[in-house]
Amino acid sequence: MTKLTDTRTLILTRASARPGNLALPLPEGLHGAAAKMAIGRMIKLGWLEEVEANLRRNEPLWRETGDGHGTTLIATDAGLDAIGIDPVVIGTMAGLRDAKPEAIAAAQRPGTKQAQLIAMLQAPEGATIAEIAEATSWQHHSIRGAISGLLKKKLRLEVTSGKVDGRGRVYRLAGHVERAIR
Repeated sequence: MTKLTDTRTLILTRASARPGNLALPLPEGLHGAAAKMAIGRMIKLGWLEEVEANLRRNEPLWRETGDGHGTTLIATDAGLDAIGIDPVVIGTMAGLRDAKPEAIAAAQRPGTKQAQLIAMLQAPEGATIAEIAEATSWQHHSIRGAISGLLKKKLRLEVTSGKVDGRGRVYRLAGHVERAIR
């Protein structure tokens, strides 16, 4: 098993909180030959991928290709998995515009009740307050507070709800809609 060093963990964690999982800029103090070695190894492991930089969006350059183009680095699903972050949660967080990276990273920590709440609301069938309470051991008022405060206000996620026959009120993250079979 490949060792996950502090530098590799820092690069991947920061990338997970950036739009598009951009791995640049690198941590302060990591440059030159040390940066080339660290990034080269992470590319070989499949944790980072070199892609064409979108210069119109001012994406940071990893290297210039010589033909007027450049490349940047992005964290792959394997890289995110290496640090224990679920790529599905990252997909939801990518839709955030003005949220603070620290708030996004906190919600992405695997195994936390917040991550569990987000995963339940991302499921196509969504979740009821009772189902969330059973899974997290939270009180109903705490769940409603987490949805209102953490998800809607702090992370600026769009949470929808609607009544479903036989289940009651079901909550979902916008874009994760249950497909009714008729």
